[in-house]
Amino acid sequence: MSGAEKGKSFLWFLIILGAICGSLVGDAIGNNFSFLNFFKNSYSVGMTEPVILNLKVVVLTIGVKFSINIMTIIGIIVAIILYRKY
Repeated sequence: MSGAEKGKSFLWFLIILGAICGSLVGDAIGNNFSFLNFFKNSYSVGMTEPVILNLKVVVLTIGVKFSINIMTIIGIIVAIILYRKY
């Protein structure tokens, strides 16, 4: 199947899966090898405190925070390459 025949939802699934796997691999490498500790360092992007909207009937809590490290980016790139290749 070419990239046009596959759905965009499948691409997003692969990107999220690649990010999760990349983060796990980065943490494992950073914890087990002291000279590769920089793989474990992550940078947070997003809100530090969630936004709370109290409507008296329902309370909405909205917040997004991403923790990105080097292996997360590599995992996303590998997921996109696999999507385009297969």
